[in-house]
Amino acid sequence: MTSKPEDLEVLFTYFNEINIIAQLSNNMFEQRLPDGLTSSQFSVLNWFVRVDDEATPGRLAKAFQVTGGAMTNTLKKLEAKKLVSIRPDENSGRRKIVVMTTKGRSARDKAIAAIGPLLSEFEEAFSVGQLKRPLKHLKDVREYLDRNRSK
Repeated sequence: MTSKPEDLEVLFTYFNEINIIAQLSNNMFEQRLPDGLTSSQFSVLNWFVRVDDEATPGRLAKAFQVTGGAMTNTLKKLEAKKLVSIRPDENSGRRKIVVMTTKGRSARDKAIAAIGPLLSEFEEAFSVGQLKRPLKHLKDVREYLDRNRSK
């Protein structure tokens, strides 16, 4: 299907707005992260809560679409803060297994609590009721993009 130029402009603007929202919200959130956490470190901790209890560094790199080196760097910083533990995979001589620690879960929960006032302020401008419909749509878009990430 070939889109008309005006349709392409709408499609581009749609993703451009999402990108700008992501940049602004990420910056606002990262400024309030406790204990020296960065946004990428928080994202890894949050992944463990949302997706799985353990993972290899390679799986995490793929999930975040970053290089293995970038993920290793993030994981080393999390390990130094005792927010994750990294151990050898018993089934492989080379692979590692990463698990979020109790302290990591606490740090993730503390980070979410730290943005509570921001979310309350946001709710004054955009009620939860207003957000439910576009939230479903955004989840559908994310799922589509996730399924088609390698195209």
